[in-house]
Amino acid sequence: MSSSKAAKSNSLDSFWMPFSANRQFKQTPRMFVAADRMHYTTSEGNQVLDATSGLWCVNAGHRRPKIVEAVAKQVDELDYAPAFQMGHPKAFELAARLVQLAPDGINHAFFTNSGSESVETALKMALAYHRVKGNGERFRLIGRERGYHGVNFGGISVGGIVSNRKMFGTLLTGVDHMRHTHNLELNAYSRNEPEHGAELADDLERIAALHDPSTIAAIIVEPVAGSTGVLPPPKGYLKRLRKICDKHGILLIFDEVITGFGRLGTPFAADYFGVTPDIMVTAKGLTNGIIPMGAVLVKSEIYDAFMTGPEHLIEFMHGYTYSGNPVASAAGLATLDTYEEDGLLTRGSELADYWADAVFSLKGLPHVIDLRTMGLIGAIELEPIAGEPTKRAFTAFLNAYDKGLLIRTTGDIIALSPPLIIEKTEIDFIFDTLRDILKNLD
Repeated sequence: MSSSKAAKSNSLDSFWMPFSANRQFKQTPRMFVAADRMHYTTSEGNQVLDATSGLWCVNAGHRRPKIVEAVAKQVDELDYAPAFQMGHPKAFELAARLVQLAPDGINHAFFTNSGSESVETALKMALAYHRVKGNGERFRLIGRERGYHGVNFGGISVGGIVSNRKMFGTLLTGVDHMRHTHNLELNAYSRNEPEHGAELADDLERIAALHDPSTIAAIIVEPVAGSTGVLPPPKGYLKRLRKICDKHGILLIFDEVITGFGRLGTPFAADYFGVTPDIMVTAKGLTNGIIPMGAVLVKSEIYDAFMTGPEHLIEFMHGYTYSGNPVASAAGLATLDTYEEDGLLTRGSELADYWADAVFSLKGLPHVIDLRTMGLIGAIELEPIAGEPTKRAFTAFLNAYDKGLLIRTTGDIIALSPPLIIEKTEIDFIFDTLRDILKNLD
């Protein structure tokens, strides 16, 4: 190793950090070295309350004993097994547990390694399903403005966040987008579902008329748009969307990567809104963020459509080296056990009112132009600084970290999604800290 290489091994330069202001971070690094339940420990030994569940994923809190023990035991017992033409018991057990938890009619699980891969899988399933049903002319995929569906090419094609798309060319063809549902003029400061905007679901009718509905394979939406800044759907919007899909034979895909596993106080957003999609995309909370894993949950009619022809042939030419990985499967099973034992899949409903009161206590503070909440998710939308978008929220993020609080920002929106084990005193700390920051924010 050259001397220059040796010197560089102790620097921060080699790691190209994802979704980060790399130069700013490397000038003033923020390093976590340990975590337990609701808190991270920094390299300086300071405690930082996690108000974002890591990245929307550590729903049961950090370093939960049952999950840690299950992972350690599985590594020692069976570290890896191929999922192509082979299997291991825990993957099948986890799939069975997931479909028991899912809404009625959703009876099969296909494992991936992330939300992005789950989205790609769901989109491919939708296209392939129509093909095996003899409807190969259904090739169009519909997303939504401001939608976030991961960072692979399919996901950013159906996604609608401009900054995630603009550098990567033409993306997939045959994709269109519905309007988003955010309306500050009519729905500012709404608790839970906004009153206005259910008719925006009819935008799918407009798109269907434009392209002919017989060409549309599927529409994908987040029941509550998360990464764009927490946008709950208007009352009746998702039910209206379901009816339009049924009318035209379009598959409805729910991206539940964020809303799944208790975030709204129900196992899935599908339960909260009383709307069952044809395909559900999950990840994040599936393993409590400990081992990468995702799962695509599908209705029996989709799975059964593929189970035809000679039995020795592969029915769906898709999968990943780590689909149903033994260690991830063990983590998933232990995570579901932890959720069940602690009642975490419904705890959000118990705390929702206290949480919402805390969010709305910030109304009237400088630069706050909207507040949104549902379950244990919250958003504080800030007025952007003229000519410097994102800067005001990023400054709040840095100030919060210095005060022992981890928040998430997207544009000029502060998004909050704490572990489901949070206590009322910790909710108070989050909003007392934010109140102090916002009062003094330029």
